[in-house]
Amino acid sequence: MTYLRKARIQDVKAIHALLMHHAAGGLLLPRSLSQLYNHIREFYVVDPDDGGPIKGCCALSIIWDELAEVRSLVVADDMQGLGWGRRLVEACVSEAVTLGLYKVFTLTYQAGFFRKQGFAEVAKDVLPQKVWADCINCPRFPDCDEVAMMIEL
Repeated sequence: MTYLRKARIQDVKAIHALLMHHAAGGLLLPRSLSQLYNHIREFYVVDPDDGGPIKGCCALSIIWDELAEVRSLVVADDMQGLGWGRRLVEACVSEAVTLGLYKVFTLTYQAGFFRKQGFAEVAKDVLPQKVWADCINCPRFPDCDEVAMMIEL
């Protein structure tokens, strides 16, 4: 039985492999093993519970007062279309509410998917904390082609 759970340190290499596979296709930005070890507590994973590698992941990153980001969302090719992406985003949004964070954004190439989850497009200039915390170090800065989207809870 496949289920959703918080990530554990033992999941880092599997998360990394999943992210790198999809980053190679240009669907998201890669993350280093070091970044993943430092941020593992932010992640949820889809665990197939058969001893195999995780089949999906997503992280909720706190950016600022009342502002969080859903990032590193990926679902393995063989698990797409089964609702796991939606469940991963719901888990992150639920955690944001629990933490008192009522604005959640994402930078994505999958705007249609996030629109279905209740997110709406916003101008990137409403996210100055994100730009100076992360984007400034991105190889695509300042010519980012991701779509900024936000949900207010």
